[in-house]
Amino acid sequence: MDRAHRILKSVFGYSEFRHHQADVIAALLAGRDVLALMPTGGGKSLCYQIPALLREGTGIVVSPLIALMQDQVDALKQLGIRAAFLNSALGAADQRHTEAALLAGDLDILYVAPERLLTERMLDLLDRAPVALFAIDEAHCVAQWGHDFRKDYRQLYVLHERYPTVPRIALTATADPRTQVEVIEQLKLQEAAVFIDSFDRPNIHYTLSEGQNGREQLWRFLERTHPRDAGIVYCLSRKKVEDIALWLQAKGRAALPYHAGLADETRRLNQQRFLREEGLIMVATVAFGMGIDKPDVRFVAHLNLPKSIEAYYQETGRAGRDGARASAWMVYGLQDVITLRQFVQRTDAAEQFKRIAHHKLEAMLGLCELISCRRQALLAYFGETLGEPCGNCDNCTETPQTWDGTLAAQKAISCVYRTGQRFGINYAVNVLIGKDDERIRHNRHDQLNIFGIGVEHSAAEWRGIFRQIIARGYLDVELEGHGALMLTDKCRPLLRGEATLALRKPSLPKERKEKSGSKVPTLGTGDKTLFDALRAVRLDLARDHGVPPYVIFHDTTLQEMARTRPADLEQMHHISGVGELKLKRYGLRFIEEIAKYPWKRD
Repeated sequence: MDRAHRILKSVFGYSEFRHHQADVIAALLAGRDVLALMPTGGGKSLCYQIPALLREGTGIVVSPLIALMQDQVDALKQLGIRAAFLNSALGAADQRHTEAALLAGDLDILYVAPERLLTERMLDLLDRAPVALFAIDEAHCVAQWGHDFRKDYRQLYVLHERYPTVPRIALTATADPRTQVEVIEQLKLQEAAVFIDSFDRPNIHYTLSEGQNGREQLWRFLERTHPRDAGIVYCLSRKKVEDIALWLQAKGRAALPYHAGLADETRRLNQQRFLREEGLIMVATVAFGMGIDKPDVRFVAHLNLPKSIEAYYQETGRAGRDGARASAWMVYGLQDVITLRQFVQRTDAAEQFKRIAHHKLEAMLGLCELISCRRQALLAYFGETLGEPCGNCDNCTETPQTWDGTLAAQKAISCVYRTGQRFGINYAVNVLIGKDDERIRHNRHDQLNIFGIGVEHSAAEWRGIFRQIIARGYLDVELEGHGALMLTDKCRPLLRGEATLALRKPSLPKERKEKSGSKVPTLGTGDKTLFDALRAVRLDLARDHGVPPYVIFHDTTLQEMARTRPADLEQMHHISGVGELKLKRYGLRFIEEIAKYPWKRD
């Protein structure tokens, strides 16, 4: 472990381990298997990178992220680590060269996709190579109930059977208790040391709101909070992805689309631009994101409801990996609820899968309609208790207003019942507000005593009421046909007056009152000017070396330089994130830039 600490400082530029990193590394060095759950940005990679450098042989990293392997390898090479990958992007000559380096023991770390790893050719190659360890990244992909299920991951138990003396580490940032059990069972990790860190990302401010016209709400959010920042906007459909990307471009923001329907080369180029350019917005379906290492993503926005809390946590976790302030913002509507429920029911999956998917969606809806601390509920889902409200979510910074919606809910449910449980939301709303409508007259529903009994609310307000009572389980939506509303058993006590119902009042956009969960102090004006200059230097160096800017130094490292202003290499070496090789390569260039800015305090 003394050698591990020296490598941490000399190669990676950090003074101390975080979370359970030291314990994980010690277990691997002792030859034990490990299951490690750490939050996104918690330093999972160091847990296998340092043991791979210390143990004899090559560390084999099983990763589903072929599109990102090149950038991961480039980042390691910047640290002086002998890294490579084997995937379909390599030509035959490069593949032979990499295989020869593996057999000769000339690689510290090799990235391989699970599909390739499980081929007899690759396993035969590993039989003849010195292997230090196996790291199974994104291990939640093994869970067939999960949001990132990969069939090949369930075959990775072969590593335990074929190489019983080689330690394995399975890593993920997203695993509820059910998924943790499945990872252990499928990968045969029953004897593994298990390390579970907090799932909390205190630097992320969570905002979840209902409402119409999501794109205009998104624009107000961006203009108010992230006018020049890089971020990700998630949409449910490919068409919406392309529409929003074009709309943002027309509004003057640099934005690109990403979805599975685009050509492979287009996706690759768009992803590369997002990683290497600053201030760019990626508009994407969930096809984009897993394993994205870009540390300065300042916001993740959802224009549709995610299908589970795991998916929401995984996607929002791509914001603020550097520990600085970041936003997780979402707007959702009634149609999202209906669409996702219909999607679950219409799949060809087994009934057990449908039930689990339905429960996961209900948990996500519960998080949306919550009137207490979002973070407490989010962490509780993963089996973690947060003793006090976080102070850094919308419900904490602006206490939601509620009203007694019992009577309104009774009217809505009665309307659905009296019209025969054959119609959708818009029809029920029109009956309640007494709209002069040909269909209503044809069905003689204008003769019912519920016609026009809801004039105290507007049509938009009634749609919000229906969304909440559907989300709470008082009404269900027909999964075939036209989405007719139907009563559930839960509504009976409400109709009988044996229960009451508090509903959220619609919230208007307000200036965010944010508790800083950031690990980085706010820069003063003078320091901010220097920080921007250092970012420009970093960008020039990144272009010269053909790597993303964050591979040179993270924003947090540049911010520390701007605050402390090292005057020589000795002082620069004390900056977090400055290892010996980067100090040698880049140190003087940044010191020269810092010298141009006399130290003035605001």
